[in-house]
Amino acid sequence: MSNRLTPVSRRDLIKRLREIGFVGPYIGPDHAFMIRGTNRIKIPNPHKQEIDVNLLLEILREAGISREEWFSTK
Repeated sequence: MSNRLTPVSRRDLIKRLREIGFVGPYIGPDHAFMIRGTNRIKIPNPHKQEIDVNLLLEILREAGISREEWFSTK
């Protein structure tokens, strides 16, 4: 299995984050968010396009998720 990040849909992002242990998404003032323990991360608003790799990397970094953990849920 390749550990190369690729763009992901918002739906798949939420699904994977739930598999990793996050709950939500919950409605926030500007963006939806998900929570795991004390970690709260913003989820991009639903748009027609996929979440690109740079934004995905930022979300994973903010969530404290390693590449290994991200790919272990596939």
